[in-house]
Amino acid sequence: MNLRLLLEKSLYRLAWLLALPVLPVRLFLRGLKEPGYFHHWAERFGGGQVVPNHPAWIHAVSVGEMQAAAPLVLALQSHYPEIPILLTCMTATGREAAHRLSGEAVPVRYLPYDFPWAVNRFLQRNRPCLGVLMETEIWPTLVSICYADRIPMYLANARLSEKSAQGYGRLPELMRDTLGKFSAVAAQYENDAKRLQSLGAENVQVTGSLKFDLHPPQTQIDQGRLWRQIWGTERPVLLAASTREGEEELILKAFAAHAPVAWLLVLVPRHPQRFDEVAALIAKAGLRYQRRSQTTRTSVDTHVLLGDSMGEMISYYAACDVAFIGGSLLPYGGQNLIEATACGVPVLMGPHTHNFARIAEMAEAHGAAQRVADADELIAAARGLLQGRQEREAMSQDALRFAEAHRGATEKVMTMIAGDLH
Repeated sequence: MNLRLLLEKSLYRLAWLLALPVLPVRLFLRGLKEPGYFHHWAERFGGGQVVPNHPAWIHAVSVGEMQAAAPLVLALQSHYPEIPILLTCMTATGREAAHRLSGEAVPVRYLPYDFPWAVNRFLQRNRPCLGVLMETEIWPTLVSICYADRIPMYLANARLSEKSAQGYGRLPELMRDTLGKFSAVAAQYENDAKRLQSLGAENVQVTGSLKFDLHPPQTQIDQGRLWRQIWGTERPVLLAASTREGEEELILKAFAAHAPVAWLLVLVPRHPQRFDEVAALIAKAGLRYQRRSQTTRTSVDTHVLLGDSMGEMISYYAACDVAFIGGSLLPYGGQNLIEATACGVPVLMGPHTHNFARIAEMAEAHGAAQRVADADELIAAARGLLQGRQEREAMSQDALRFAEAHRGATEKVMTMIAGDLH
């Protein structure tokens, strides 16, 4: 081991050691906003109920990654029904998403923090036959111990923005050592592959995004169509999906100033702990609103429907005419637009999409998405689509064709990991 690698490993482990007294406080404070954080603390340190018989283990940190893991879980269940599956996550919302994905059929646990003793405890108790980490979940201690224990590790649906690559590059030897221990890496696109290789990843393949292989559940589509009947089929519906802090105020101001009175804005914040905060912003903007969780009927006088429910995004897409994908008006990096295109929804997005740069570029090139500079331009672009039925329907068809054309990543990842499924 070279001295630089030894130093970086020591600094990494020291940082975790210093964080140890703070972790229970952090869990408690997060639990005040999201009660799910009050539960299953033993799992955070390698405890919890054991999954026997050498499960295939998939780790997806939160909701988005868990959605990306869904096609892989279904493929494993279909092709290897004799192999149990273990899902791990880091967030309470990720755990809820995992339960929605698999019900009681697949056990869900929190991944332990990256302490050697906690990781060893988790691995010795569950003994997975392999591990698949989703997207950018690169835990040096975990990967190193799995490598020493001869547990094959894969990085799937891997994406790495330029900004994230620069962050990881601050510990170049540690990243090179960690990435070099993966059996293979399935990168979403060529730019992701190049950045991962520059950090030390080997055996990198470009597979596309697993999210393209996730077909919208018909039950959720049907629910969305029922909502639309309730809201009014002739009433134009603009969805603002997965919005982030600071964006709602900009959208509401532009909507109040420029949107026709007949429009319904369906506003769905990204994080559930902000539902009450966003409700206050709607009231402050002088707009009449209702909460999705508290109503089955939407009044014709309602300007905004606050989407304060979890796990219903597909239904929101199925119920709207045009969807704006949040996290992109301000420099958050954007959210994934694949679900919207798979539902045939014309997509609007802001200037900040670096977290999903390649997908955003491809969607725009295919005519499935349109970029706007700010909230005023968002309302103007939505007006053009909502008033131009032919243009909107053409964009809807382009969205469906875009989603269909990029399927197939699951099969490539399954081929990659097949040799270690036993």
